[in-house]
Amino acid sequence: MARANTLRLIPAMMLVAFSGTASASGFQLLEQNASGLGAAFAGSAAVAEDASTVFFNPAGMALLPKGKNVAFGLDAINTSMKFSNTASVAPTLQTLHNDNGGDAGGPAFVPHGYFTMPINDQMSFGLGVSAPFGLKTEYDSGWDGRFQAIKSDVKIINLNPSLSFKVSDTVALGFGLNYQHLKGEFTQAVNYAGTIFRATNSAALAGAAGEGTAKITGSDNAWGYNFGAMFQLSPATRMGISYRSAIEYHLTGSAEFSPTANATVNGALATPTSPARGGAITADIKIPDVLIISGLHHLDDKWDIMGDLSWTGWSKIPVLTFNYANGPASLSSTKEDWRDTWRAAIGASYKYSAQWKARMGLAFDQSPVPDDTRTPRLPDSDRTWLSLGGQYKPSRNSAIDFGYTHIFVKNGTINNNGGSATAQAAYGLVQGTYKNSVDILGAQYSFSF
Repeated sequence: MARANTLRLIPAMMLVAFSGTASASGFQLLEQNASGLGAAFAGSAAVAEDASTVFFNPAGMALLPKGKNVAFGLDAINTSMKFSNTASVAPTLQTLHNDNGGDAGGPAFVPHGYFTMPINDQMSFGLGVSAPFGLKTEYDSGWDGRFQAIKSDVKIINLNPSLSFKVSDTVALGFGLNYQHLKGEFTQAVNYAGTIFRATNSAALAGAAGEGTAKITGSDNAWGYNFGAMFQLSPATRMGISYRSAIEYHLTGSAEFSPTANATVNGALATPTSPARGGAITADIKIPDVLIISGLHHLDDKWDIMGDLSWTGWSKIPVLTFNYANGPASLSSTKEDWRDTWRAAIGASYKYSAQWKARMGLAFDQSPVPDDTRTPRLPDSDRTWLSLGGQYKPSRNSAIDFGYTHIFVKNGTINNNGGSATAQAAYGLVQGTYKNSVDILGAQYSFSF
């Protein structure tokens, strides 16, 4: 009865609003299980300890215990992102408030759930529910960089039905489809005074305009795929390789601007050529593809060592542009120029007894964000992971996994004027340094029956 009630939790998890503060580079979320967290996700495509292999390498379903397998868990991610101003400049006709924005990070929770079952002696079916990407940053509303960003919130839900095929005792293959839903929200302050002055050359009318706020929302559904392979190179050594495709979204949504107390100003802001007129918007964004190569080696009855090398195609995000669905005016365009990245991890586990296992891991995660295009929405830098965790098996067919990771983020500089001296008149210059860090605590329950 307890297991039947647990199984009912998995479809319920689909209703959870998956969101997260990016813990890996860019806005990637590696927290798709807790069994890998304690080893910094080293060996992620080769381990196949539980049903979460649906996400990391679907071929691993062929290695799971015969029968049905379930794994579900929750990761708590707490980020700290603190800006220190050095020489920021306000937009035209605006002033700075000597406000660094507080801590733009904060807590977020990422749930995940997986189920696998055999179809026959060679094939297995699996289903995963996860959040592979997510982002949330939020500054004080009056901070000095408010004209470039206040709130950024991206949520992605991923449904991942998969199949595995056991080719032989040493080779297994896997394939999955990914149905994703993306929802985004972005807010910032808007320099109404500068916009009105450029349009009317009236200092009096510009003075009545002041500043306002903009809110952009958008969403879309899209499909992708993933596949993988497992190779048992020797009785003690296994290699895994997996690939998740890029997924392209065509977001549709709306832009809303707060009105002023002056009807003439509102009329000037609402003209068809004004970027602050509001209305339906569109945007194209491509979520990057990911390639993972992993290894697992059993040293002896106590020790396992794992390694991981992964590549993420972040260069698919050169610019982020929001366009109005109708009319000539473009809402905004932000130069990103992100680069492809590599992540390397090494980890180990030690089996104390039939019930207890300890894990540890170290990883280096390259940031896709160049110094010259770092933005307040995602002030990312290179990261170093230090992880510890373990496993307790209350019975032969069940396990409780737990892990903790602290991520040391390299201090980053920002010198962003919106892309040009002309853009600086609207968005100001954000110049200073960021000091960031991340803490992750995860737990997972898995069982087979």
